[in-house]
Amino acid sequence: MSSISCSRDARLTVPSVFCASRSAVCTSRVDASKLCMSALRPSSCCSRVDDPGVRRIALLALAAAVACFAAPAGAASLHLGDRALRPGDSGHDVRVLQAFLQGRGLQAVVDGQFGPATRDAVRAFQRSAGLPPSGVVGPLTVAALRSAAPAPAPPAPPPAWSPAPPPGAPPAVAAVIAAATRIASTPYVWGGGHQRWEDRGYDCSGSVSYALHGAALLASPLDSSGLAAWGEPGPGQWITVYANAGHAFMVVAGVRFDTSGAKAAGARWQTAARSTAGFTARHPLNL
Repeated sequence: MSSISCSRDARLTVPSVFCASRSAVCTSRVDASKLCMSALRPSSCCSRVDDPGVRRIALLALAAAVACFAAPAGAASLHLGDRALRPGDSGHDVRVLQAFLQGRGLQAVVDGQFGPATRDAVRAFQRSAGLPPSGVVGPLTVAALRSAAPAPAPPAPPPAWSPAPPPGAPPAVAAVIAAATRIASTPYVWGGGHQRWEDRGYDCSGSVSYALHGAALLASPLDSSGLAAWGEPGPGQWITVYANAGHAFMVVAGVRFDTSGAKAAGARWQTAARSTAGFTARHPLNL
């Protein structure tokens, strides 16, 4: 038997239609309405189509066309509220539902799949809205979702702590603190801050160099060995740089600025002291 397929443009493929009057095989791709009419009058790809088999194929074509046009819209085109949603459903309307649930502060992944997590979120919302916690999203739940106030935004994380310049501190000390604070929470990146001042992250010596450069105390970045030979020997009154071949940090107005321990502290500024054994102490002139 000949096959008939339905495609999006509602045209039907009718392969191998036998034309009795010409004893030939006619393969044609024709519009459904034209094929239907060909069963009623002798006009098709062949001169006559009064063969009963061809008429049966034409009727099949008409049925397939009706099925194509009558098919409901796919889930991908449904909007929230077009149908009741329950576990196992999927589609665009499920994604919209999940986005609404997220906006109401509920745990829901926007993946278009109505799974157990979405069901639990729906039930939690229904309880909060005074609805029966069925887990099925009908008109009342949709209306409640659309009218509910969005969840409050989570509080912004507190800014990284930084020391305040002590009274009487020279302007250069305040400038070093301000520059150090700008990068206090940036990631540790080995070699960061050595090719450019503004970088995606900084290593230990890059961090110290950036802070000193902020007060015009350093013209170009130095590695830890370079910082061990920079400036004046010994601790300073306001700023002391501690460096050796493997690490560098500094203490400004009594507060340590150090990549070591920054992950636990949350920033490079740290109030806890550390051992300075094995480090060379240097300081800027007059500071």
